[in-house]
Amino acid sequence: MARTELRPVVKLRSTAGTGYTYVTRKNRRNDPERMVLRKYDPVARKHVDFREAR
Repeated sequence: MARTELRPVVKLRSTAGTGYTYVTRKNRRNDPERMVLRKYDPVARKHVDFREAR
């Protein structure tokens, strides 16, 4: 498999509704479902869940 197929670039969108996004890579083999990370949203000025957007 090529590098981009195994570890695609994904957008993490804030669940606070601010529209803020992070961009990261994930391992599709280890994490086939949508990624959810708790990160800082500077617009909301607090830590919120960021879900993978497709």
